[in-house]
Amino acid sequence: MIIRIVRMTFHPDKVSEFLTIFNNSKSKIRYFEGCQHLELWQSTEMPNAFTTYSHWQTAADLENYRHSELFKTTWAKTRVLFAEKPIASSNEIITVAD
Repeated sequence: MIIRIVRMTFHPDKVSEFLTIFNNSKSKIRYFEGCQHLELWQSTEMPNAFTTYSHWQTAADLENYRHSELFKTTWAKTRVLFAEKPIASSNEIITVAD
């Protein structure tokens, strides 16, 4: 499983626009092949900073999503609202012995 975390900081006056975009696309993302989970977090310290947290079955599933028309159109609407460059990482869970 791949865990994708993307931290995004928006211009404060663009937060409601971002939330509309997210709410309009969240179901489509959740049902995209390979997506197993999607959450949106809002920072308690910076209310204009959000993090998406998603689980993908495989790295290939995540890449298929990132190259999809859904991602391209959603990202095009979202990125113009940023106050800072987003920070993204893809992660795998590892088992560490006690």
